[in-house]
Amino acid sequence: MSEREAAMDYMDMKKPRILLAASGSVAAIKFGSLCHSFSEWAEVKAVATRSSLHFIDKASLPKDVILYTDEDEWSSWKKIGDNVLHIELRKWADNMVIAPLSANTLGKIAGGLCDNLLTCIVRAWDFNKPIYVAPAMNTFMWENPFTERHLKAISELGFTLIPPITKRLACGDYGNGAMAEPSVINNTVRLKF
Repeated sequence: MSEREAAMDYMDMKKPRILLAASGSVAAIKFGSLCHSFSEWAEVKAVATRSSLHFIDKASLPKDVILYTDEDEWSSWKKIGDNVLHIELRKWADNMVIAPLSANTLGKIAGGLCDNLLTCIVRAWDFNKPIYVAPAMNTFMWENPFTERHLKAISELGFTLIPPITKRLACGDYGNGAMAEPSVINNTVRLKF
């Protein structure tokens, strides 16, 4: 086998690199499940906003998945020339999945804001690589005209929407806005590979 053939075989065997991110929504309770399902077929690194950590059980994450938070963004940076985490994660990933995507983080991304690790990664993102979002919010927030504008803005950038579903929400209301099930998110992304 030639070196070129060996390299091609290696590329075929290489697992895709998925950067999973969670923003502050009750649906972040399902983040561990998402990490497990993606880890079955991909190399996974995870990012969590400060507000999402209220809902994420870190012990539920796969042992081989590193969870990065806002505190990690600058803790390893000491001087000019040192790696910057949001740039390194952006370079590492073949694609990114933000699940759940809260109304707040959607608004930040649509406006180009970058005030935490997750939004800094998105601001630095190479849009030749796929980026998926699975929104999760109350029905009134989902149906708000701002949400429509924000979704249009990120769609124009090339984001792929994994739409929310209708069910009884954590607040007790019944309606559209619940994050798609982890299996649907996993299968949507996996089918692209």
